[in-house]
Amino acid sequence: MGPTYWWMLFGMAFVTYLPRMIPLTFLDGIKLPPFITAVLGNIPYAVLGALIFPAVLYVQEGNILFGVIGAAVAFLIAIFGGGVMFVVLGTIGALALYSLVM
Repeated sequence: MGPTYWWMLFGMAFVTYLPRMIPLTFLDGIKLPPFITAVLGNIPYAVLGALIFPAVLYVQEGNILFGVIGAAVAFLIAIFGGGVMFVVLGTIGALALYSLVM
């Protein structure tokens, strides 16, 4: 492990820490408008959706329907108030049945 490795590690740590440090340092004690708070509160959901959607399309190579069915079942269970564990287990069960049928 040469110096390049350590500089790269330090750089990655810095650019990861910087976006967390700036709001904590400069926005401490400032009350943001409700619209900004709502937008910032929805960012994690938007990022999660952006990460999950491509995986749904490529979950099983050559069979896009597998991912679409899994996403639809998970979405329906979640809409009807199922908890996270129920959504996961329900989706696994539905895809297992789909695999047996197809």
